[in-house]
Amino acid sequence: PHALEFPTERGRTAHALFYEPTSPDHQAPQGERRPLIVMSHGGPTGATTPIFSLATQFWTSRGFAVVDVNYGGSTGYGRAYRERLNGEWGVVDLEDCVNAAKYLVERGQADGERLLITGGSAGGYTTMCALTFTEDFAAGATYFGISDLERFETGDGHKFELMYNHKLIGPYPEDAEVYRARSPINFVDRISTPMLVLQGADDQVVPPAQSELIVHALDERQIPHAYLLFEGEGHGFRKAEN
Repeated sequence: PHALEFPTERGRTAHALFYEPTSPDHQAPQGERRPLIVMSHGGPTGATTPIFSLATQFWTSRGFAVVDVNYGGSTGYGRAYRERLNGEWGVVDLEDCVNAAKYLVERGQADGERLLITGGSAGGYTTMCALTFTEDFAAGATYFGISDLERFETGDGHKFELMYNHKLIGPYPEDAEVYRARSPINFVDRISTPMLVLQGADDQVVPPAQSELIVHALDERQIPHAYLLFEGEGHGFRKAEN
């Protein structure tokens, strides 16, 4: 990948890894810009690295460019960068994923009409936010993502990360309105973009109820979507057949 530094909101710079599409057997039509997949890592205070990934190569070998975003809040760029996400989860991560895509479109390295976004867990939440609060993407895929932050805080969340969101969003219940304002499930009337929802049936970190909330809303609004529930899978798919 190429390490990218790109402009984002509030006069800041954010980071990403950009993978050009390449195939030994095929070339895109002359003058055609490539579709782009924006990847949003989990955590959300984790990070993506340039380690060799067959999952990324799957897409680049088939004509897709990939930008794997280390949005503000990601580990590895210093304390100030990591702390950008404090109180700003659902805002800074979303802004940086959108601006990574726009940066590549402006440079002629991606087709602005064929932008896609995907992510798992916290990245799945960012994906849902992108498809709810922006109109920049043509489609998205969320893996075991969070659709309702308030419900996640009050019942669906797991003990290991208890009060994690108090740093990332705000104390609860004092900032309950912030939790509601950043939850895609409360703004389904804004969703018009096709969505793929994938979920492990045995997920104890982000339980199936979080995916089923958004799927039910998509059903009601007749938005093109698919829901795949994988039996015997937890938070991250392990079985070869899946």
